[in-house]
Amino acid sequence: MDFLYNVSIDPILQIVEDPVFFIQVIAEGLMAGVMYSLIALGICLIYKASGVFNFAQGIFIVFAVLCMITVFEYGVPIIPAVIVAFLVMVALSWAIERIVLRNMVNQEEIIMFMATIGLSFFLEGLGQTVFGGDSKLVPTEALHIGRDALVIPMFGSSIRLQELDLTAGVIAALLVGILALFFQKTPVGRALRAVADDHQAALSIGIPLQWMWVVVWSVAGLVALVAGIMWGASSSVDFSLVVIALKALPVLILGGFTSVPGVIVGGLIIGVGEKIAEIYWGDALGGSIEEWFAYLLALVFLMFRPQGLFGEKIIERV
Repeated sequence: MDFLYNVSIDPILQIVEDPVFFIQVIAEGLMAGVMYSLIALGICLIYKASGVFNFAQGIFIVFAVLCMITVFEYGVPIIPAVIVAFLVMVALSWAIERIVLRNMVNQEEIIMFMATIGLSFFLEGLGQTVFGGDSKLVPTEALHIGRDALVIPMFGSSIRLQELDLTAGVIAALLVGILALFFQKTPVGRALRAVADDHQAALSIGIPLQWMWVVVWSVAGLVALVAGIMWGASSSVDFSLVVIALKALPVLILGGFTSVPGVIVGGLIIGVGEKIAEIYWGDALGGSIEEWFAYLLALVFLMFRPQGLFGEKIIERV
């Protein structure tokens, strides 16, 4: 009975007794959710435009930001360093299309998925050879990314928000808005959606499949660079970030693999949910809820709404 009380009643009493702390927990969860969404956004873009689940997006993030940091360490100003890192990701996207994707047109999705797993391990080994295995710091001062905390008075108390988290939230919102317009309103965006629907049909009406893939993988590389900068600014950058990128999978399951806005909503739900679960139910359930909460929530969605909140429901006629 004590266990049931701790799980069901005690958290409600804590929220009633200290609502400001509860708002603080929600705010921290929203900021964490934005970070998860930035990681998942690159995977969503590639899947939406090509039908390929890019398991290598995690190493894309690490590769892009380490490239920027390395160029900056050689004395290049920060803005040109960011541009150089993006151009490297464009070149990498072109190489992936030429060497990997071009030979897999109309192959089964599982084959292309396995190809991205191999690509992930290859890029991780290449990255450690080129950049080394040590942790590196993002030059937040050069990027003018603040590390201070904003104190907001509320109900006789206050909540604290990090400038870095707010910056990440604004950037994520801008990226989602721009990419949503890109896919819906531009000829290239419509062509990318046609490629995702049917490779052979897209080729038959003159859509250059190879260039479309280069474009979408380049955009995913840009998103990876932004996500890497935001993650690295809050800690350090090393190849352990590849494991953190696995949190993008439950985000995609919740929001829908083909929905750019859904990725943001899914990330926010998971960010808030795991923070609340850890703070208010952590002691009762043994702690470390943040490690598995997202995957449990994704499992529930797979049972009752496998297409996600905003995903397209697929109906196959037999």
